[in-house]
Amino acid sequence: MNRLVPLLAITVIAACATTKQQPNVEFLARPNSPGPFSEAVRVGNIVFLSGVLGTDSTGRVVPGGIGPETKQALENVKAALERNHLTMNDVVKCTVMLADIAEWGAMNQVYTTYFTGNKPARSAFGASGLVRNGRLELECIAAVR
Repeated sequence: MNRLVPLLAITVIAACATTKQQPNVEFLARPNSPGPFSEAVRVGNIVFLSGVLGTDSTGRVVPGGIGPETKQALENVKAALERNHLTMNDVVKCTVMLADIAEWGAMNQVYTTYFTGNKPARSAFGASGLVRNGRLELECIAAVR
């Protein structure tokens, strides 16, 4: 009997190691998606949002420069999160791509109003150009609680 206990323990450990579950992957398409990509992809409890611009419902970049574009992009992020049963409080990481890094301060003034509680980790960098001549593109990662 004493010899069987270590053998049984090894068998159980080996079985657990080989049955490691892979996270479920869901591609979350937006109805009438404007592009050849998923709006979001959920991997386990993490949701990766595709980059969004400061575009209105017609797909046009909102006028007025970096401030209004940042506000619209964040509203677009908020709407994408809501479609996937999440909120801005679930965001854990954002990446901001700016057409002109000199507009970082003006973008940040608007950005900070959307994250008043816990602040997600963030990266921001200048790009040599963005789709539709936008001033910024924003992508976020959220955690399902």
